[in-house]
Amino acid sequence: MTEELPEEEIILADLSDEDLVVQMHDDLYDGLGEEIVEGTTILLERGWSPSAVLNDALVEGMRIVGIDFRDGILFVPEVLLSANAMKAGMEILRPLLAETGAEPVGKIVIGTVKGDIHDIGKNLVGMMLEGAGFEVIDLGINTDVEEFLGALDEHKPDLLGMSALLTTTMPYMKVVIDTLIEKSLREEYMVIVGGAPLNEEFGEAIGADAYCRDAAVAAETAKRLVTERRAAEV
Repeated sequence: MTEELPEEEIILADLSDEDLVVQMHDDLYDGLGEEIVEGTTILLERGWSPSAVLNDALVEGMRIVGIDFRDGILFVPEVLLSANAMKAGMEILRPLLAETGAEPVGKIVIGTVKGDIHDIGKNLVGMMLEGAGFEVIDLGINTDVEEFLGALDEHKPDLLGMSALLTTTMPYMKVVIDTLIEKSLREEYMVIVGGAPLNEEFGEAIGADAYCRDAAVAAETAKRLVTERRAAEV
């Protein structure tokens, strides 16, 4: 019986820039936070700009994770590990990006609606959105219309995202959208909704811009909506 040789340990610092970025995609996929921190640090030391590290290494890596999550190859526990690894890299990049004045892809306010205290799905959406380059303002759970309006007024985001896991709290999304209409604010903010009991028909019925069936779709949809609106404004 032949003995299996141990896998050769990869020394990140020995890799070329191109190979290191590919390795970081793999490490993100595997949820390896320490390796992501090391890779991020190495690229910065080699003179990469914070935004290049963010886009080429982290955002692209999370895009791959998002595709496999959407296609049922990865599941929530694995994606949470990937998202936490991304977060570890972002801890280093965030202050550097702020210093350079780098613009995020867009800004979004998210929250689970009033009466609902479920947040795993919402948290995953927030992580995937951050992984796609968004600035995310998370209002948490049991968010009422006044809290949503206050956050919109304070942060002036591109999008509002609402989550619900209970059929009894789903109608509250319409309360928020109707209030935006009453206050002549509906045109200012694109609205996306999601959660296990929702579907596309419900999203249309309450007047949302899009229904997102999972976190990966939410990130893709948010990016598309922002891109389309900015193109229309030019």
